[in-house]
Amino acid sequence: MRDCYIGLISGTSMDGIDAVIASFGDSELRLHATLEQPYTDDLRDALQRAIQDPDSCTVEQIGTLDRRVGEQFRDAAIAIIEANDIDPDDVVAIGSHGQTLRHQPEATPPYSLQIGDAATIALGTGIVTVADFRRADIAAGGQGAPLVPPFHHWLFGRDGGERVVLNIGGIANITILDVNDDGVTGFDTGPGNVLIDRWMLANNGEPFDAGGSWAASGQVNSRLLELMLADDYFSLPPPKSTGFEHFNLDWLSARLRQFGETIPANDVQATLAGLSARSIAASIRQHAAGTRQLLVCGGGVHNADLIERLRCQLPDTDVTSTEAYGLHPDWVEAAAFAWLAMRAMQGRTGNLPGVTGASRKVVLGAIHSA
Repeated sequence: MRDCYIGLISGTSMDGIDAVIASFGDSELRLHATLEQPYTDDLRDALQRAIQDPDSCTVEQIGTLDRRVGEQFRDAAIAIIEANDIDPDDVVAIGSHGQTLRHQPEATPPYSLQIGDAATIALGTGIVTVADFRRADIAAGGQGAPLVPPFHHWLFGRDGGERVVLNIGGIANITILDVNDDGVTGFDTGPGNVLIDRWMLANNGEPFDAGGSWAASGQVNSRLLELMLADDYFSLPPPKSTGFEHFNLDWLSARLRQFGETIPANDVQATLAGLSARSIAASIRQHAAGTRQLLVCGGGVHNADLIERLRCQLPDTDVTSTEAYGLHPDWVEAAAFAWLAMRAMQGRTGNLPGVTGASRKVVLGAIHSA
């Protein structure tokens, strides 16, 4: 096996690192290996403190976290190579998304900060590492996110229109496919799992609502849901992207105070699930009204309650996993960053201006020599 790439990513949940080894033909992906490696408890706690209270996060703490996350990403790359008896010389490059600490595309100036020292990964593995994928798009006037739609188009877009790819991570994003990549659009629709997970952790001490069973035990409060949907983000036109900086427990607490009544915690959870489903479905109806197939990936695909809510919101749309179309939903994002690393190594562009709002297509990622 030669000319393969490793993709590494940790998302908004900050539960750990997803790793894949993949190779790519003109229109074909071969997935050779996968690995999920959790963060250590103390690193996860430190990362969550940093994003929850950024004003108290010092330069020294950011520098330390950058190295520690880089070491964990390095170890995940080594682990997937060793567990699958891969010759490191067969790996052209590692594509590391890193861990997002802050995403502020509307700031002046705009920025997006991903940590996970790429030199630590490159020198520790002996493999060229591509990282900092968002910076070039932001420098070209884009949001720097979402970055996976070009990969969605490459892998799932061969049949053209009437198909949308939905990634439900902490934040949900959609890719509206088109035969021509210049016609592909996409954006962050709003919260996916992030509020559901945080409310679950705050009330039950569990990091996520397995299968959505707690949400299913409650009732959606329609008035609270409408208060949530009144947030300005949902009415913004694309291109747009968001993150934990906007949708977090402080955001939820403000809506609960505005609501002004005490309601059962599981009803809040049901309403949060309703918020994710309603905002996703509304985005699809508004921007891709002819959608007949919705291909779902990301951790949210395992939330049966959320998927059922989506089906109820989109009764004329076939809602199915990306696995039916060639790639297991757990590995789509990591595979995307392996693919973006390939594009960078070949000097090929990796963004879509119709998605991010950039002024032009650019090569994404900084290349770190081993």
